[in-house]
Amino acid sequence: MTVTRLPRPTYSSYEWQEQGRCRTKAVEQFFTDDQEIDQRERREKTEAARMVCGGCPVRAQCLDHALRVPETFGIWGGTTPTERAQMLWDVAG
Repeated sequence: MTVTRLPRPTYSSYEWQEQGRCRTKAVEQFFTDDQEIDQRERREKTEAARMVCGGCPVRAQCLDHALRVPETFGIWGGTTPTERAQMLWDVAG
């Protein structure tokens, strides 16, 4: 069987993103190039992003999305890629 056309994404499955506190923030706040910043700056950026996620009404959906895809970059649902990898490892193990 040859796939000639992929299905279009279901918009309704991403509607939760419209409710995210991050929607009005710069994407760079959640996605940083770790090679361009030192450890202190990375920690500060991570904590700033977590503060946005802290009171977000869709934090659980965001984290669920990040674990299902899986998202390997950026802050999602208040978690780092390393934290999400550990969560997936814990579930699998």
